Amino acid sequence: MATNPSRRPGSALTFNPHVAALPTYNAGLNVAIARSISGREQIARLGSNENPYGCSPAVQRALSSAAFEPWRYADPACRDLRVAIGTKVGVAPEQIVAGNGSEELIAAISRAFLVPGAAATTVVPSFGLHEIEPLAAGASVTKVPMTAELGFDVDAMERALSLAPQIFFLPSPWNPVGPALGLAALERLARATSPSTLFVLDEAYREFADPSTPDGIEVLHRLGIAHIVLRTFSKAYGLAGLRVGYAVCSDAEIARVVAAAKPPFNVNAAAQIAAIAALEDEAWMKDSVARIREERERVRKALVDLGLRVAPSQTNFLFFDSGVDSAKLATDLVRDGIIVKAWREAGYGQFLRATIGLPEENDHLVRMLAKHLAR
Repeated sequence: MATNPSRRPGSALTFNPHVAALPTYNAGLNVAIARSISGREQIARLGSNENPYGCSPAVQRALSSAAFEPWRYADPACRDLRVAIGTKVGVAPEQIVAGNGSEELIAAISRAFLVPGAAATTVVPSFGLHEIEPLAAGASVTKVPMTAELGFDVDAMERALSLAPQIFFLPSPWNPVGPALGLAALERLARATSPSTLFVLDEAYREFADPSTPDGIEVLHRLGIAHIVLRTFSKAYGLAGLRVGYAVCSDAEIARVVAAAKPPFNVNAAAQIAAIAALEDEAWMKDSVARIREERERVRKALVDLGLRVAPSQTNFLFFDSGVDSAKLATDLVRDGIIVKAWREAGYGQFLRATIGLPEENDHLVRMLAKHLAR
């Protein structure tokens, strides 16, 4: 007999059916578990797209200074951080919302703009929360598949936009695949967006993209559509463990509603101080990004030499078709001391996503892939 996901077995309690039926977010493997499985202390952590070079020394100094008072509540409005971000991106602080990572902001956006029966659209393979958070709000989600060339299907996205979903979640550069939209494609999709659709452009990996990649904030503002651009300090700035991201909204009213949908004191004091310090040391970030981009191309060529089909990437990871069951391959790699992410969405069970780590970690990954795929 099928069970009702809204009913707790053996209890009179009733769950929210939209939440009870949610797919599990693919968060990747914990390093302690990888150490236990492999018997190795040194683990190549290539599953979560972290910066292998850490964060700016300025961040460490700021967190050791008298400015950090753990016994005090953080500013719930994140005023100083929003001012610093606004100065960087050229937007008024009133149009910026800070979040506990950009992930919290995806939840807040979904909560603020979706109701049961609403519709959202995104792409597939998907960043999990672009699907999970709308589903949690009771919305339906349409997912537009990537092309056979492992890129954006702009024609199909344009057709999906013609149905006027309440929200369009679009990652560019695209997690988990890697490519970024060019200017003409981004403008085309923006112009195809209904006035009743909120265009949410997730630019979590923007810093890793080629200089020719369009600035979503500038493009969407110029075209005058209702939009939010998401960015984060977790990736290029190396603050993944502190959880701080931000949303740049097309107007202050959208920002007000998104802010109302998140909890107060959502960005802790350490994260606010660290993010401001990171912004003040852009040179460190750009240097680490340059090294990662160079290493990304070296690893891409090595994977192609193994006969693998690799998606074009403007991020700090590579997405590739392993030709085998990626879950089994990922398990084999854990035994070798390597964490990667096997993709779980239907139709993509042969794909792996591997973060660009330190050169020695990447070399280890290539060697072990060659070993396992030669069987």
